Amino acid sequence: MGRSRPLQDYTWIAGGTSILGVQVQRQELIDFGMLPEGCRRPIAAFVDTDKSTSPVFSSTDTNPTVASVKTNRLPGGCQPSKNAFVEGRQIGKAAPGTSRFARKLTTGALAASHHLSILTFPRRPLAFSIFIYSMPVFRWRREGTTNSAVAILEGKTPRIIENAEGTRTTPSVVAFAQDGERLVGISAKRQAVVNPENTLFATKRLIGRKYTDAECQRDIKEVPYKIVQHTNGDAWVEARGQKYSPSQIGGFVLQKMKETAESYLNKGIKNGVVTVPAYFNDSQRQATKDAGQIAGLDVLRVVNEPTAAALAYGLEKEEDRVIAVYDLGGGTFDISILEIQKGVFEVKSTNGDTHLGGEDFDINLVRHLVQQFKKESGIDLSNDRMAIQRIREAAEKAKIELSSSLQTDINLPYITADASGPKHINLKMSRSQLENLVEPLIGRTIDPVRKALKDANLQAKDIQEVILVGGMTRMPKVTESVKSIFGRDPAKSVNPDEAVAIGAAIQGAVLAGEVMDVLLLDVTPLSLGIETLGGVFTRLINRNTTIPTKKSQVFSTAADFQTAVEIKVYQGERELVRDNKLLGNFQLVGIPPAHRGVPQVEVTFDIDADSIVHVHAKDKSTNKDQSITIASGSGLSESEIEGMVNDAEKYGEQDKERKSAIEAANRADGVLNDTEKALKDFADKLDKAEVDQLKEKISTLREFVAKNQSGEGSATAEELKEKTDELQVASLNLFDKMHKARTEEQQTPPPGNAGETPPEGQQGSDSQGEKKP
Repeated sequence: MGRSRPLQDYTWIAGGTSILGVQVQRQELIDFGMLPEGCRRPIAAFVDTDKSTSPVFSSTDTNPTVASVKTNRLPGGCQPSKNAFVEGRQIGKAAPGTSRFARKLTTGALAASHHLSILTFPRRPLAFSIFIYSMPVFRWRREGTTNSAVAILEGKTPRIIENAEGTRTTPSVVAFAQDGERLVGISAKRQAVVNPENTLFATKRLIGRKYTDAECQRDIKEVPYKIVQHTNGDAWVEARGQKYSPSQIGGFVLQKMKETAESYLNKGIKNGVVTVPAYFNDSQRQATKDAGQIAGLDVLRVVNEPTAAALAYGLEKEEDRVIAVYDLGGGTFDISILEIQKGVFEVKSTNGDTHLGGEDFDINLVRHLVQQFKKESGIDLSNDRMAIQRIREAAEKAKIELSSSLQTDINLPYITADASGPKHINLKMSRSQLENLVEPLIGRTIDPVRKALKDANLQAKDIQEVILVGGMTRMPKVTESVKSIFGRDPAKSVNPDEAVAIGAAIQGAVLAGEVMDVLLLDVTPLSLGIETLGGVFTRLINRNTTIPTKKSQVFSTAADFQTAVEIKVYQGERELVRDNKLLGNFQLVGIPPAHRGVPQVEVTFDIDADSIVHVHAKDKSTNKDQSITIASGSGLSESEIEGMVNDAEKYGEQDKERKSAIEAANRADGVLNDTEKALKDFADKLDKAEVDQLKEKISTLREFVAKNQSGEGSATAEELKEKTDELQVASLNLFDKMHKARTEEQQTPPPGNAGETPPEGQQGSDSQGEKKP
């Protein structure tokens, strides 16, 4: 039972009332600050009648605003209160004059996740009734290309949860150590220099992509790990001889964020909201949902990142606004135009580039440093993976420093060596040099911004506020570019690294019914349609259509006596299907033979709130139909996903076991140090044979612990605990014997005349017969 901050006062509960399944035995003073987390909205209330309870209020609405108080089931002598309140909101009224007592309970003093609901009814003697309904706990997270964050809603305030290392964001990095251990986050990033080929980063850029995609082929040349082709043509990655889908790597990162939230809340989490770049196509969105499933999450909603950031910006804003969200993150760029009116967030248009971000800035800087070193030393480091990883980390650090400084030093000693000896990189870089290197990349953001404005039927001057999201927007040159486009300084009220996670938390609260006055109207980023005669792309749903949406169109056969049609679903903006993205295909068979153009086949596109596409085709003459939900671009079957879920759970258990073993080893270290110190202090007072035995136990345990800490051993936490306890018991027994011996020695009468009583004022004498003071 987790303790929270107590309420300002307490409430009497009559005996027999059940609180979370615990019967109150007598009339008690209840401190509601001691209720466990997870208390949510009400289903029913009860008033005690002798030794039973009778419902006096009921509602199937998990978010009641007005409900009737049923007074006909009150026990004798019990009258309803004049007003009933749920979480500070009045939900029911009784007839005037039935009672002068009414109580309004507010939840402002409760800690995270505590939403206490009270309905009060007086009786003889005065008693209260409590009703509590536990809903599943919703938590929300954002997995970025470079970093990830997890947020929750505490009351009505979003909160970013710090990870175990105390930072608010976690690197989206997964590594596999030599002993098979899977590392995620900061620990994975720290060892990247010595293990570059097995350290996976920026895999979000591969999610939902084919191996042959141009973007994928560019990445193959830039990353130190292997990008390989899976049997279905998708781009996968390889580490330690094992192949992983990008969804699986994303699942490992999301699992880490899930564990971060669970550690903070001290309870399990099953539901979540995840975010994706606004310009992700359907395949990439599906693959992201797969990642959530692999992490053990039920993904309730997939939210576009700029839209989530807009929620974070506009939740407390009362005035109507037209805003632009410029999101330049680690791997992707998005621009969204939104109109905010009285809690309604309507996306007017969106555009972007799913392969443009901080990773590309780093790549340009790494190339520059490699070229400079080759120019000075004649040595090409392009194929030295360890050196490239060191340069990559130095480039990222320099990029960050140059956002606040005009110049920085890049020093990498012993980067390589030749016959003349070791070589070092010692360079000075100015902000202007960096800006010249990345200016073409910043320029690539301008065209999507203009297209988004055009699609929204707006001009730059119509935008009242520009929100910057993503770490790259901290670069002064990026800020200048945004200012030149929109003619105004961007807003500084949103943290670029945290806004998306906070917005996802708000959307999660909307889904949970905790935030009532927010409505989100998002759009589909790309047009959707099918292939028609001649390879033409026929649109059914245009880009920037508000979702969820449903559109139908009737088509016919292209040849005489055709009895089947193949429906090929595409997404994109080009006029020919060969230039767009194939999402999936299926066949409608059993069409009665007829001349071309006679059969009528109705094709319906249905896009849900996650921008996931469902396509349905029906022969109108026979009502035969066929449908498809576009499968994940990861190409993962249900059985494959299930296997990956099991793998993730297995790794999770292994991680817990390793953590327990580490904690046990740390405890063993403490016991060893304490025992050695005590032995050093008292060895001369102990039996030499027993001291030697204890030293042998110390040596054995220290060797055992050292092997496990180095990875050579594989002892469990229980084995470490058992051996530590053995040493502790042995040392305690030995020192206990010493203590008893000393006590007996102190209690032995000093030598002298046996049976004589010392003279008054004399404490005894030493062997020489001298008085002691």
